[in-house]
Amino acid sequence: MDWEAYAREADARDPLKGYRNDFFYPEGKIYFCGNSLGLQPKGVRESVNAVLDDWAKWAVEGHVVGPRAWKPYHERLTGALARLVGAEAREVVAMNGLSVNLHLLLTTFYRPSGERRLILMEDRPFPSDRYAAVSHARLMGFDDAVVHWPRRSPHEPLYLEDLLRFLDEHGKKVALALVGGVNYYDGQKYDIQTITEAGHRAGCVVGWDLAHAVGNVELKLHDWDVDFAAWCGYKYLNGGPGAVAGVFIHEKHLRDETKMRREGWWGHDKATRFAMPPDFVPIRDDEHVITAESWQLSNPAILPMAALEPSLALFDRVGMPALLEKQKSMGTLMENLLRDVPNVKVLTPAERGCQFSIAVENPKVYERLTAAGVVGDWREPDVVRVAPVPFYNTHSEIVEFVRILKTTV
Repeated sequence: MDWEAYAREADARDPLKGYRNDFFYPEGKIYFCGNSLGLQPKGVRESVNAVLDDWAKWAVEGHVVGPRAWKPYHERLTGALARLVGAEAREVVAMNGLSVNLHLLLTTFYRPSGERRLILMEDRPFPSDRYAAVSHARLMGFDDAVVHWPRRSPHEPLYLEDLLRFLDEHGKKVALALVGGVNYYDGQKYDIQTITEAGHRAGCVVGWDLAHAVGNVELKLHDWDVDFAAWCGYKYLNGGPGAVAGVFIHEKHLRDETKMRREGWWGHDKATRFAMPPDFVPIRDDEHVITAESWQLSNPAILPMAALEPSLALFDRVGMPALLEKQKSMGTLMENLLRDVPNVKVLTPAERGCQFSIAVENPKVYERLTAAGVVGDWREPDVVRVAPVPFYNTHSEIVEFVRILKTTV
């Protein structure tokens, strides 16, 4: 088959092809690293400069003056984030970084009792997630509480039936499951709905790290009854290095007045926050329901929020269904082409988002790809990760990448 002609035709009829022009694309590169850092939307400079201009003009009064006042600035991001993750507005807040948010959520949701003390994670989770889970278990006096969804062999995906079997056999000892929606290492997408349901049947709280899932796969956190989730903003959300992260807490927990949290002044009732009362009063919405905003501690970082806002506007304009349709088209092409590359093994199963993880026999492959203008990344001991992103990548780039890959292996 003439794959180059196929790719040109697919790109010509791509309804999203114009959105590449909304990003700064590195000249002379094939940028397949959106799973690590998304490209900069061209609206970021204007958005950040507007905050800088307000700071210059108003100084401290910028907190309350003008159309982009800083005091309620995080609310500008709430609606778009809620739509991306399938949530109610009260269930979502933009704040902090991912690992900070996981610690805050574990404080609320890891409540071991009796023999139910284990934290269940997928095999090979993102290291920071494991560090957070282990540290919380140790703070509770448990040195061996973190257990893993078993993997049959290093280069195989995880199988849902193995997790279900583990929960059937050991679920009564699991207090909390914390799983990555898409695994950072091999790119496998997990069945969030089914795993959440299975965890609940076993009596567990189920939370998700969506760093590699948000803006990449379909999410319906409210409808799937997910207990909590957190994500970063710098990968598929294109919020820039160190971008502001986000949190989801299901409404059923927000309505539970006994839920405990770390408390800080920015989570305090907005009407009385600046009265500086001695006792904390959580933020509530118009229906008097506590909101995820109550988990805020410090006043928000406005400049990172301004940098994330233009990308969220693009997601709202395009919608996840259109992005997922192009992602599927590009992924099918990549999958077909990689079958003909010798000395590599594709670790990523059919259940995936944008990312492909490719095990290579020769460790110099990554260096050669980089020298040829391919921007991906390397994960020890032998994996090249690449992620064609529907907003700004093309089918033709996939064909060219695989052509280059064949010359490096």
